[in-house]
Order: sequence, then structure tokens, then C-alpha cells
Amino acid sequence: MEKDRNSFIFRLLSTLFVILAINFFLPRMMPGDPFATTSADEVGEEIIVMTEEQRLYYLNYYGLDRPLYEQFLVYIKNLMTGNLGKSIYYKMPVSDVILLHLPWTVLIVMGATVISTVSGVLLGTLSAKNRKNGSDRIMMTGMIAFAEIPSFLLGLILLLIFSVHLRLFPLAGAITPFADYTGLAEQAWDILYHAFLPVVTLSLSQLTGVYLLTRNTLITVTTKDYIRTARAKGLGEKTVWTRHALRNALLPVVTRTGFMIGIMMGGVVLVESVFSYPGIGMTLRSAVIGRDYPLIQGILLVIAVSILVCNLMVDKIYGKLDPRVVV
Repeated sequence: MEKDRNSFIFRLLSTLFVILAINFFLPRMMPGDPFATTSADEVGEEIIVMTEEQRLYYLNYYGLDRPLYEQFLVYIKNLMTGNLGKSIYYKMPVSDVILLHLPWTVLIVMGATVISTVSGVLLGTLSAKNRKNGSDRIMMTGMIAFAEIPSFLLGLILLLIFSVHLRLFPLAGAITPFADYTGLAEQAWDILYHAFLPVVTLSLSQLTGVYLLTRNTLITVTTKDYIRTARAKGLGEKTVWTRHALRNALLPVVTRTGFMIGIMMGGVVLVESVFSYPGIGMTLRSAVIGRDYPLIQGILLVIAVSILVCNLMVDKIYGKLDPRVVV
């Protein structure tokens, strides 16, 4: 037991070190630096926004003129004290920038996770129960075709239909600008109103995976001996499906949900950009364009740690659903 625990800790620390190394070196592999900002006029000539002396001054100020190994050691040392650095663009601590934008991303990711998981399980169960009917073939064909639509394109379609043409939802933002709320309920409704289309976009982009996994797992589970035994005991079909088949089919769905959160944390960059939603995805996009190394490192670290935490939670929940699994 002690050996397994030490092995787990070693793997966890190794994973964290690899994540930290990627977070640090990946932004610096991009061409240019945060202060080599150029633009082009109508005839294509480059216009230098910052002089070379100013650029060298700021490189020295932020320590970006040091050798990479020295910068990496400083980065690790600062992380040990909880210091993520200072954003070059926002001129404020990276932790403050992340805390300012992270709640918006958590809102739409968690909402999309719940909706896509519940909807996928329900539709997958319905499809598995009617797998010999034409409705199952139609539903599965539609789901597979639907899964081929990229999330950003799906978001654009929803935005054009429901925001531009029907004008049922806002075009951008997370709250109504300069709104004078009369209470928390009105503010919460406004936040959910703005988050509706981003949540639906993320949910639909992950729905097919949950649906297919639930359907195929249920079809496999219903051929097992314990299902036949349950039916031989005279149990009703509802009891057989809910207490025996679906309970065992949920095990891979739980694992899929943990991975799905990580996928959506990465895909949220495109979705937030489509809806101009002020989460960390939109912030990461701005940081990449501006080569804001500290902010890129901080956001990528938050995303990576979130995925690790989700995987650990999946292991715990898996053990509760199946006591045979040792966690």
C-alpha cells in the first residue's frame, strides 16, 4: 500500500513538472516577444510601435533577457510562493487576472457538462432500449453527423439564428452593460441569459460522445448474465434498466465526463471568442496575441491543474460506483 502511494506521488509530481516545463517553454517558442510589436500600413510597410531601446528596457525589467534556464528557475521559485507573475498587458498580478475571468468559464463549462451528460445519458438509454427500431438508426445517424460540426461553427450558427435574426439572446458579453439590478435574482437571470448560447454550444459539441458511449455500453451490459438473472427473478424492465443496466453503464460515462471537462476547458477558447464571453479562454487568446508570457503560463497552469483534479475526482467517484475498484 505504501509502495503504491509513493508511486502515485512520484507520477503526480512528474506530471506536474512536465506541465510546468511545457507552460514555460511553449509560449517562448512563438516568434517575437511581448515588446516586438509591429503593425502594417496600407502599403504593407512595417511600423515599429516601440523603439529598440524601449524594447530592451522592458525585456530587462521583466527578466526576459536572461538565459532560459535562469528564467525557468525563477518561474519555479515564484510558483513555490504562489506567485504567478505580473501580466505584461494588464499590468496586474496574473492571479488577479485569472480570478477575474475564471468564474465565467467555470459557469459555462460546468453548465455544459451537466447538460451534455444528463442529455447524453437519457438519449443513449432511449436509443439502446429501441435499438431494433428505425428511431434508433435515425437518432444515431443524426448524432454522428452533428458531431462533425466544429464548436466554433456551431456557435456562429446559433449566434446568427438566435441573436442576429431572432434577437432572442445578446450578441456578446456576460452581463448587460450599466444594468441597474433590483436584486440578486434579476442579476442571476441576466448572467444565465448571457451564458445560455455559450453553454448550449459547448453542450451540443460534447453531446454525441456521451450519447454513443451510453448507448453502446448499455447494449453490451444488457447481454450480460446478471441482466438475464434479474429478468428471470421477475423484476420489471424499469428496475432492470435503472438499477442493474444503467448503474453499470455509468462507469465509463463518469470517466468520459472527467475527460470532457478537460476537452471543454481547451475548446472554450474558440467558443468564448465567438460570443465575446469574458472567460479565461478569451483572455488566453488575447494573451497569445500579445505574447503575454506570464498570463499564458498562468492560464495554461490553471487548465492543466483543473484536468488533474477532475481525473482524481473521477477515480474517487468510480470507486463509489464500483467497490471493486481500488482507489
